[in-house]
Amino acid sequence: MSTTLEDYMEGIINVFHRYSVRVGHFDTLSKGELKQLITKELPNTLRNTKDPASIDKLFQELDADRDGQVDFREFLILLARVLETAHENIHKE
Repeated sequence: MSTTLEDYMEGIINVFHRYSVRVGHFDTLSKGELKQLITKELPNTLRNTKDPASIDKLFQELDADRDGQVDFREFLILLARVLETAHENIHKE
């Protein structure tokens, strides 16, 4: 039987793959796939999800190896930032 954290980790992987398989390599996100993921999965967490310039900037920040794709490791940077902010916000409440 898996733990709560293990279930959440599997869920994160599943969400990533739900979007990564659409265009190009099955295990990376194109800019369009990243935008769809953010818009649909993080609409209440990230600001400016509808602003193309914000998405472009975020994509460039995440695409560390500059291959035009965001792989899972690069995606984890986004998740770490989001989780850190959420953690800080919980302590403010």
